[in-house]
This record gives sequence, structure tokens and C-alpha cells, in this order.
Amino acid sequence: MLKDFRAFITRGNAIDMSVGIIIGAAFGPIINSLVKDIIMPPIGLLLGKVDFANLIVVLKHGDPPGPYSSLTAAQTAGSVSINYGPFVNTIINFIIVAAAVFLFVVRPIARMDARIKARQPAPVPAAPATKECPFCNTNIPIKATRCPNCTSEISKT
Repeated sequence: MLKDFRAFITRGNAIDMSVGIIIGAAFGPIINSLVKDIIMPPIGLLLGKVDFANLIVVLKHGDPPGPYSSLTAAQTAGSVSINYGPFVNTIINFIIVAAAVFLFVVRPIARMDARIKARQPAPVPAAPATKECPFCNTNIPIKATRCPNCTSEISKT
């Protein structure tokens, strides 16, 4: 059983998957910082000094009642809110991660596969197994000398 486990762990796919998960986990905070600290502040400035992380709709005020200056203040007061600003940030994070995976993983692998396929010779078509009877136009075996449908004699050409 230990040998089987060792064989499983040392296979290329398991190691590649492990490396991918580790890199993905490290890539997440980088993208969060990119969106939160670099992309969203200029967008918020263009939209009138809006901080997306604090965009909320208060459904029920807490103690003390609002208005609240931030999401943290609303949560500390115990209010019930719909936090759509962090949701917008999360959507932008997802779009950036999906674009990065597409540009840096999917496209290069597709190009590499296309190059490999271009180097391979085209498959040779199989020899035909049937021919057409010149009298009744039905398909018959290549080696047939007489058509089984119309009983005409067929030359071997």
C-alpha cells in the first residue's frame, strides 16, 4: 500500500496539481491587493470618491443607529446590511484571475499544442473497402467479381 501511495504522489499529475494549488493560493492575495489598492481607488475617484469596500445597503440599523461611515462600523453596530461593494471587488478579482489564467496558461498551452499538431504528419486515409457497381450503383465489396444485387459481372479494374 505504501508503494502505491508513493507511486501516486510522485506521478507528474499529482505534483503539477500540488504546485498549481500552492501558486494559486499565493496568487490570490496578490490579485486582492491589485484590485483593492491599485485598480479600485482610481475607479472610485472617477466615480466621485467612492470607496467600493464600504458600499452597503442597510436593511436594519444596529445600536447606535446609522448612517455608518464604513462597513466595519455597520457590522460593529450590529446592523443588517447588503454588502454590494465587496461583492463588486470580488467580481473584479475573479475577472482578473480568469484573464491571467487565460493569457498565461490556456493560450500558451493551446499554441504549443497547435505547434505539436502541425509537426505531426497528416493521417493516411484508409484504402476503400467497397466499390460501386457500374450497373446498379450499389456499394459492393472490393474483391467482388459479380454484383450481389443485380448479378452483373464486374471487371477487376
